[in-house]
Amino acid sequence: MTTTPRFGVVTDGGLDVYPTLHGEVPVAPFAVNFGSTTYRMTEITREELYRELQTNPVHPTSAQPTPQDWMTAMQSTGASEVLAVTTSAALSGSHNAADQARQLLQEQGTQVTLHDSGTISTAQAFQVHAAVTAAQRGLSVAEAREWLRAVHAETELYFTIETLEYLRRGGRIGRVQAAVGGLLNLKPVVTVDKAAGTYTNAARARSYRGAIQALTEQVTRRFGEGTPLRVGLLFGDHPEDADTALTQLAARHPIVWSDRTGVNPVLSVHVGPRALGLAAAPGAWPWER
Repeated sequence: MTTTPRFGVVTDGGLDVYPTLHGEVPVAPFAVNFGSTTYRMTEITREELYRELQTNPVHPTSAQPTPQDWMTAMQSTGASEVLAVTTSAALSGSHNAADQARQLLQEQGTQVTLHDSGTISTAQAFQVHAAVTAAQRGLSVAEAREWLRAVHAETELYFTIETLEYLRRGGRIGRVQAAVGGLLNLKPVVTVDKAAGTYTNAARARSYRGAIQALTEQVTRRFGEGTPLRVGLLFGDHPEDADTALTQLAARHPIVWSDRTGVNPVLSVHVGPRALGLAAAPGAWPWER
């Protein structure tokens, strides 16, 4: 028997899509600006972006979706009720733009509920997967949001980068901090604070390889060695980095699900070509237990 969804799901371009998760939903795209030239994230590939980063003298900036972008995504569901899963409001203005779209659409009779994922990227993809699964099973928006909150509570997101240069260029860290980090060859392991929805430093390492090791050790410290894990991996221009991380985790945990994908172009602006990220959560999905 086919269950008719009671609501549509949309999200923004802050997430990274995995082939084996439900993520093919309408997206309000972020954009990348190289001076006066703008590319929506659907108009530039990761490879093209990496070439621009290495050859274009102008460092790009990222731009959040507009209220119109959100309206287009919401309307494209064709549903009278919509659940919009946004990148953490503490990291992006996308949530605010979605709220403007929500007010406009509700005047036209479409019921829109906003859900601040409190995170980004891989961890946001986990929540979108939960939302779509709930919709496919005929659950209400309120029930779906309970699933999203449960996924958020148990999911940890970590990433590391080879160089601090792109964070410096984008104004995310100061010149002195970047210079000291480069001089000491320090590689940060960054996570998203659950309460604040903002980036915070979890560890540091003296080499990029060491940072990958530190990152996977953070996962084991958080969940305990031997705990079965779901792991969504994220890589820049070196897919083998994801293989390294998964091998390290598999030596300490049964892996019940894993997949990998490339960092989307907008996030690549901030982390640069070589980066590794992952979201991890324990055992089966909450609704499968």
